[in-house]
Amino acid sequence: MRFVWTVVWAFLLSLMAAYVISNMTGSDFSFLQTVVMTVVFSGTAFALGEGLIKEEA
Repeated sequence: MRFVWTVVWAFLLSLMAAYVISNMTGSDFSFLQTVVMTVVFSGTAFALGEGLIKEEA
């Protein structure tokens, strides 16, 4: 379930970032950019959460 919520939040944050960046640059909104950023953000969160960051005993 945590993976589903990670992808949902990554999508929402990517959607917001792509919208703001496209408006600031004056270019068209690209949904493909949103999907790519979602994959990158989700992959980073999964890698950090499952492997790179360990809890100390």
